[in-house]
Amino acid sequence: MTARQFSDIYTPLSDNLYRVAYYLLESQADAEDAVQDLYIKLWNSRDTLDAVRNPGAYCITLMKNLCIDRIRKTSRRVTAELKDDVSADGSADDTVIYKEQLERVRKAMERLPRSQRTVLEMKTMQGLSYEEIQEKTGLGYTSLRVLLSNARKAIKRQL
Repeated sequence: MTARQFSDIYTPLSDNLYRVAYYLLESQADAEDAVQDLYIKLWNSRDTLDAVRNPGAYCITLMKNLCIDRIRKTSRRVTAELKDDVSADGSADDTVIYKEQLERVRKAMERLPRSQRTVLEMKTMQGLSYEEIQEKTGLGYTSLRVLLSNARKAIKRQL
């Protein structure tokens, strides 16, 4: 694929890709970074892009997967930092506070409707992707996102 073809086909998709990234990442800067990373990946693989039948759908799928990977990395890093903070300090007070917070979250999760609790556990504790959760539960993507959003909001309200 020539640079001109790439520009004509893939550059007009940037607004839609940004919207998808912003919806998933909930941050303007992160969404812009994700779009830029996607275009770098596309450019580096431009020789294979001639085989793509629907560039719009292909790019949105790539963007969604890229954002999910970013969310997972952030989630793992935050969890590791929390564990490091508790163990590095070593103070009994911090450990007790951490355990109390975990217990409050566990109790809040128990109060959720079963469908919300199940989906939230699959996503956060088991680290499953949206596609994997969809396969296990039979739920559609939109329903899955709504359940997760409602579960997170309910826990925030309870805490």
